[in-house]
Amino acid sequence: MTPLVLPFYGRPLLRRLNAWSIRAQVRLVSLLIGMPPDPVVVCTIPTAWDVVRPMSRRALLYNRSDRHSDFPESDRSTIAALEEALLRYSDSVLYVSRALMSEEAALTGGRACFLDHGVDLQHFAPSAGPEPADLAPITHPRIGFFGGLDSFLVDFDLLERVALEVPEAHLVLVGDADRSTDQLTRHPNVHRLGRRPYEQIPRYGAGFDVALMPWLDNEWIARCNPIKMKEYLALGLPVVSTDFPEVRRYVDTVAVAAGPDDFVDLVRRALKDGGPADPARRRAAVQSDSWDARAADLITAAERKGTAG
Repeated sequence: MTPLVLPFYGRPLLRRLNAWSIRAQVRLVSLLIGMPPDPVVVCTIPTAWDVVRPMSRRALLYNRSDRHSDFPESDRSTIAALEEALLRYSDSVLYVSRALMSEEAALTGGRACFLDHGVDLQHFAPSAGPEPADLAPITHPRIGFFGGLDSFLVDFDLLERVALEVPEAHLVLVGDADRSTDQLTRHPNVHRLGRRPYEQIPRYGAGFDVALMPWLDNEWIARCNPIKMKEYLALGLPVVSTDFPEVRRYVDTVAVAAGPDDFVDLVRRALKDGGPADPARRRAAVQSDSWDARAADLITAAERKGTAG
């Protein structure tokens, strides 16, 4: 169910009213479906703290996927206070970034555990089906990216360098952008195809000769663990990435650049020799990372006894 939520995060009285409303909706549905009165509660966003704090529960798990107070659009002080409360009082805190888990160890102690992202292996399996109609006319070699072109994550200058310095290849961008992409699309070998349904994304990715993770060097990226990396690998694609902590675990299957010059050189090399490893080995690197496997890990974490501070 999706309860009715009003975005009153900056005003304490309205936040309490909103939390009460959400709890009432959740309790009603829980009663209707016969859920026990002391469930395991999992929070995925800091603003859930107002809702779950007084709820009867057997355990509280905080899925710490990101530092939400670092979002550019967030009310930083409000969100940071909610994050700290969840970090302090949750029975278990689940991290997808070892860097972030280490930074917050003083608050979480033994209650922290690493729970990696998964990947839909069936959805991102290589397919011999026809290419999308808007991709097919773009000639090979193709250097591709799918996902959000967010200006606080993606290095647009680096993408432009790839387009300029590898002119024999076509740079294909699939996804929304939060800023103008004229800097890129003014070049004849750059093709921005825009947002496409999730169901179609593997068909676009399968048409890439090299896949990119061109992240900015900032604190947000230092604490990230992009699902995109596993999706690229599940498709068997050669991947070239900027450097960040979590990608270093995949240096046998992902080409990790030391800087912009190296990034461009690795793209050229991957176009020439197919990149590190081979498609079968790349797919094998994520075969144990299905969402079913992650669900089993989550169940184990949910049954794990923690001691809240």
